[in-house]
Amino acid sequence: MSSTFGGSAEQLRYWWVNQNQTHRAELRGGYLWSPKRKSNGQHNPFYEFMREVSPGDLVFSFVDTRIVAIGIASSFCYECPKPTEFGDVGEYWDAIGWKVDVSFRSLTNRVRPKDHVAHLRSSLPGRYAPIRSNGDGLQSIYLTEVSEALANVLFTLIGAESHEVRETANHLEVRKDVGPGVTAGLEQWESVVEAHIRRDDRISETERTALIQARRGQGQFRSNVFRIERACRVTKVDRPEHLIASHAKPWRDSDNEERLDGENGFVFTPTIDHLFDKGFISFESNGVLLISPVAHVQSIARMGLDDRINVGMFSQGQRHFLDYHRENVLRRAQVQRD
Repeated sequence: MSSTFGGSAEQLRYWWVNQNQTHRAELRGGYLWSPKRKSNGQHNPFYEFMREVSPGDLVFSFVDTRIVAIGIASSFCYECPKPTEFGDVGEYWDAIGWKVDVSFRSLTNRVRPKDHVAHLRSSLPGRYAPIRSNGDGLQSIYLTEVSEALANVLFTLIGAESHEVRETANHLEVRKDVGPGVTAGLEQWESVVEAHIRRDDRISETERTALIQARRGQGQFRSNVFRIERACRVTKVDRPEHLIASHAKPWRDSDNEERLDGENGFVFTPTIDHLFDKGFISFESNGVLLISPVAHVQSIARMGLDDRINVGMFSQGQRHFLDYHRENVLRRAQVQRD
């Protein structure tokens, strides 16, 4: 039977990140970044864990045998291009990966776990442990969750400055805000994509206009979606003035054909559009509503949403794009652990 360290989405969770190659850029820039998958295209659990981080979670930064900083996550995970400040590091990594904004505090007392492994060993998990049982680091691991018991040992070893960070996290009034940094980052990314479209002389003026309007769910894309979808799947509102055309595979990730494809979209009321666009909800291929485990439970309930809702069948094309949405946009459930 599987278990999880973190429990419900409302509980504070603790993470350990091994940052040897990228620590200068990440600590200075205030973020974590990972590829989405291994170079062979397979899933990597230590990249997938990025999708479980919530605002307010604590992150221990391990660099060159020592814990050098503690951070408080200030965003959920979101798609982001590989940071240019990485330079030649990770040349084989995908251009688009996962990013989490983190406010780091550099530590004065930089604990070397290998010197305290006798105190740490009993709290190390049997699977996905951040270090070896002898205290050596593991280069194959990027981000992994640690138990509260292990975190407490680290807090004791580090001392007062670590307790101050934890107290700050415990007293955050809003732990589930998406955060302005996420929106700004995605807007910047999409603006770069739009600039490329504007400069591409292979695209006709008519298509260029349609592609740019599609970024905001307008123009030809909206018309194409309305030929297939006549009402919000969840609320059943069918007045066009109250509906937003939303991409299942985000505009920034799509090619030009997909950006205008009506099957790559749905019409939603603004609240449902927000939840779908930010990955708090999605849909199974059979129409069952999926609710992310990191969504605020009380807010979801007040909206009248639950996992008993079925919004009906989808076309083959819609199912294809929903596969992408579930895989890359929906905020993920906790990964099973031994």
